[in-house]
Amino acid sequence: MRRELLRGFACLMVAFPCLAPRAADASGLDDFLSFNAATRTATARFEQQVLDRSGKVVERASGTFAFARPGKFRWTYEKPNAQVLVGDGTKLWIHDPDLNQVTVKRIDAAISSTPAALLAGRDDITALFTLRDGGASDGLEWVEATPKSPDTGFDHVRLGLSGKTLAAMELSDQLGGRTMLRFSGLKANVAVSPDTFRFVAPKGADVIEDAPARR
Repeated sequence: MRRELLRGFACLMVAFPCLAPRAADASGLDDFLSFNAATRTATARFEQQVLDRSGKVVERASGTFAFARPGKFRWTYEKPNAQVLVGDGTKLWIHDPDLNQVTVKRIDAAISSTPAALLAGRDDITALFTLRDGGASDGLEWVEATPKSPDTGFDHVRLGLSGKTLAAMELSDQLGGRTMLRFSGLKANVAVSPDTFRFVAPKGADVIEDAPARR
């Protein structure tokens, strides 16, 4: 369960950095759509909490991320356990040092029609998600994204904006659990080395590659 939650949220972070300047009458949704059209790269730190259906925190994690749209990202868990997820635009590489294992997935199969579709730079996100303003709370303006497909494994994603910056994300799954992310040091449209999004399996690692889907 822990590793699946980590992998799911790694895909979530491909594309939510600082947003475009906010007009006086703009909503959180306006800012998000403006961001989606304008932002190409971002880097940040994150703090993550996983809550069970009763609201009890069952896991905490932290690390860094970087992305370059469309579809390239590096999501690194530093604590409590190391794990690296790299999307190179074609494949998603998931490296678990504790298991000495690398899992490889086609990136379209891994993130299509999921929250990552919001993050990976798909232009028409309204084709996959219903977006609406979520109001203001905890000092943030919120946007809610509900998937149109019933097979995503979650109910909705909430995006919390502080001024020009995405400050939080919350994922609610279909079993009543929640995963919460808080961001710091977020920088949009910064230079990110292409090497950031390349991955070579460590020597001796067990590499498991998903078979291509049958057509």
